[in-house]
Amino acid sequence: MNYEKSCGAIVYRKHYGNTEILLIKHIKSGYWSFPKGHMEDGESETETAVREIKEETNIDISIDDSSFRETVVFNPRRDTRKEVVYFVARATSFDCVPQEEEISEIRWVEISQAASHLAYDNDKLIVNKVRAFLAMSKI
Repeated sequence: MNYEKSCGAIVYRKHYGNTEILLIKHIKSGYWSFPKGHMEDGESETETAVREIKEETNIDISIDDSSFRETVVFNPRRDTRKEVVYFVARATSFDCVPQEEEISEIRWVEISQAASHLAYDNDKLIVNKVRAFLAMSKI
């Protein structure tokens, strides 16, 4: 059994009083999801998330890794187990530039509408958890 680990974040911003989250559309699958990527040797989970989000979207973020951490485990292939760790991150820059090799489109979506864009049940569940978390945090 092969093991893979990726880290990313549900990136949010306040826009005209609404909470929006950042979604990316993958070139290979054509599905909308959250920015994430594989850990490199010596990186922490949050370092991976910050690096991958910058590479995929050009967005700078701030993560408080003590406040929200959600893990999803699945089998993308029969012989592979993949773990993805998500954080909640506040965008500190907004100039989106998609990584040409991987990302076809980037979109800010009102958080209450995000699930309708997502293909995977795990992603929809995470959006609901983040929505509740942000509401409780009064962000």
